[in-house]
Amino acid sequence: MALADHLSRLAALLPMPRLDGSRNLMRHAWNLLSGMPGGKVVFSRLVGRLAPYTGTIGATVTVLRAGYAEVEMTDRRAVRNHLDCVHAIALANLAELAGNIALMYSLPDDGRFIVSGFTIEYTKKARGTITAIGEAPIPRTSARAQLDVPVTLRDASGEQVARAVLHSLVGPKPGVGIDRRDVN
Repeated sequence: MALADHLSRLAALLPMPRLDGSRNLMRHAWNLLSGMPGGKVVFSRLVGRLAPYTGTIGATVTVLRAGYAEVEMTDRRAVRNHLDCVHAIALANLAELAGNIALMYSLPDDGRFIVSGFTIEYTKKARGTITAIGEAPIPRTSARAQLDVPVTLRDASGEQVARAVLHSLVGPKPGVGIDRRDVN
């Protein structure tokens, strides 16, 4: 059997994403991978490949649904500072990841976003595994809007170590049946 025949059969078995911008690939990838053994890790590494700086913290998405994400980052030397605790920028990176994927998963198929501002407050030295919880509003349309996405970061004992807010601009993807004057 030729390679083309094998690929055709594989495509029939696996839901293949369309890359024309008309669907939410983040949601599609999570829904496909998260239920598979090791799928959450694979998904998290794919996100890290798409956003290389985000990938430097080695975080893993553990929960993702409309308006909500939980992302864990293990404490290791690569994310520590000179005071032997998790570096402030590693925490900021984790907060941005949790907020962004909560919002991205929640967008309509024709929506996109960009972070336009970010605030973070560090409330306690961070040590051990840190879990970031992002709680995004769920946009009903891709119409241009400013959305705030709060994120809470907690250590393994459940104590808050930081809180952040991502200020994000949502709008329609270019070329998906929209009025170009409404594009970000």
